[in-house]
Formats: sequence, C-alpha cells, structure tokens
Amino acid sequence: MRTIVALLTFLFFCTSYAQTKTTYTYAIKGTDTLMLDVYLPKKSKTTDAFPVLLWMHGGGFGGGTRDNPSEQKLAEYVTKHKVVGVSISYRLTRKGTLTGFGCDCPKEEKNNTFKAAVEDYMDAALFLVKNKEKFKIDSSKIIAGGSSAGAEAILNAVFMREHFIQDLEKYKTVQFAGVFSLAGAVVNANYITKDNSIPTVLFHGTDDNLVPFGTAPHHYCDTNKPGYFMLDGSNTIIRKLNELETSYYFYVVKGGMHEMAGIPFYDLDNVLNFFKKTILDGETIQIKKIKSKI
Repeated sequence: MRTIVALLTFLFFCTSYAQTKTTYTYAIKGTDTLMLDVYLPKKSKTTDAFPVLLWMHGGGFGGGTRDNPSEQKLAEYVTKHKVVGVSISYRLTRKGTLTGFGCDCPKEEKNNTFKAAVEDYMDAALFLVKNKEKFKIDSSKIIAGGSSAGAEAILNAVFMREHFIQDLEKYKTVQFAGVFSLAGAVVNANYITKDNSIPTVLFHGTDDNLVPFGTAPHHYCDTNKPGYFMLDGSNTIIRKLNELETSYYFYVVKGGMHEMAGIPFYDLDNVLNFFKKTILDGETIQIKKIKSKI
C-alpha cells in the first residue's frame, strides 16, 4: 500500500511540476527538416506577450541536438523568469565530413558553414515573429543565444546579417533585443555599429583553444593551413561595445578553455536580471567579471 501511495505521489509531482514543450517544423531544406521546441511560462494568459530566448546549441556544426539535457534545462529555467524558451535544430553541415571544422577545413567551407547556420537561425527567428500570438511572444524582445558553434552563428546573425544574408527584405521584421553568447566569436567585429549594437552577455575563457578570446585564427590554425580563418572573439567584441557605450555583461575566466561553452546555470539569475534591466527597463549597464579557473 505504501508503495502505491509513494508511486501516486511521485506521478502527481511529475504531472504538476514537469515543464511541457511543443515542437514545430520551421523549415525544410533539402533532406533536413528543421525543428524547434517552444517552452512557455506556466500559468500564462492568452493576452501575454513574453520576451523570448532563441537558443542555438553547439557541436562544431557537426553534432549536438536542440534537446540536449542542458538545452532543455536552460529553456525550462528561463520560463520561470517569464521568458519563452526556444531551442532549435539547424543544418549540421560539417557532420560526417573528413575535415570537420578544424584546420583542415578550407576557409571557403567555413564561411559557407557560417552562412548556412545564419540563414537557419534567421528562418527560425522569422518563424517566431510570424507566430508571435500563438507563442505569446513579444517579437521586439528576442534574445539571440547560443553556445560554441551556435554562439558563432548567432553573433554573425545579429551583427553581420548584411554580410551573410542575400535577401535582407525577407527578414525585415526580425529584430534582436539582446545577445547571450557562450565561447563565441564573430567574423568581423567592425560590423558592430551603433545601429545594430544591443545588450550583450558574453562568457569566455582566456585560454580557449578553439574559439579565440580576442582576435586570432579559428582553432589557432597556422597561416599555411586550409582552415586559417580569423575571428574576433568576446574580448574584441566587448571593446567594440564599450566604444559604442552599449550595455554588456562580460564573464571572463582566467585560464579557462572551451568549457566556458557550457551553459552557466550558476550565474543565470544574474544574466536574466541583466536582460530585464537593459531590455525591459532601458538601463545602460556595463559589467565585467573576472574569475580564476579553479
């Protein structure tokens, strides 16, 4: 009898508190069916219009999924702060390739990989804008977020849209209100201007061996390698945002490597509070935290 009662209690707990998600197809490209998971805040009303975190997972453009445990946990977590969590799949153009996305991957292929990822991300954002009432989203408050490869894609989508997108008119209704990047980089930080700079959160380790902390070759490839491709990492992006007097939250780990691509659940409350103050309340905030690797 006690076993039955315990089981019923467990099932009631799971049913009452488990976060549900809804999955949608946002694009079909060749053999790829691209989907996204939408997590809504609990007890939302029909008239609600929430900010949204549009998240792109990492994996070197060859691995990872939108419903990795960490991605699911993140999407569930932000709903507690009255933010809609959305995690997307995208074309993994380096999956199964001999060169992967390292120093043997030619520069042109790296550029095309970024381009495909930017296009997919913009299509996901456009899908949300077109369905904003259905998803209870305030389309003027889209936070672009991603980790590692996903962070590179979203940074390029936000700051270098005109470089990677041919049909800019198609995405004229897509505007981003904030950026949340974990160990990411942009192809050229000079594309960041007063017109496109927005409140930005960056986490990065100073000794990241894959995505440069400052300005350096991707994967630190030698100049004679096919994959020699310069990127502007978080520290370079922050210098640009500082010049433009744009809000930022920069979390630096001295000696930290690419593990900073992991979702920082230990600091998410501060991140979400930063976005609330800058996006919702209109404050200008510039914060830099420096920690030493343990």
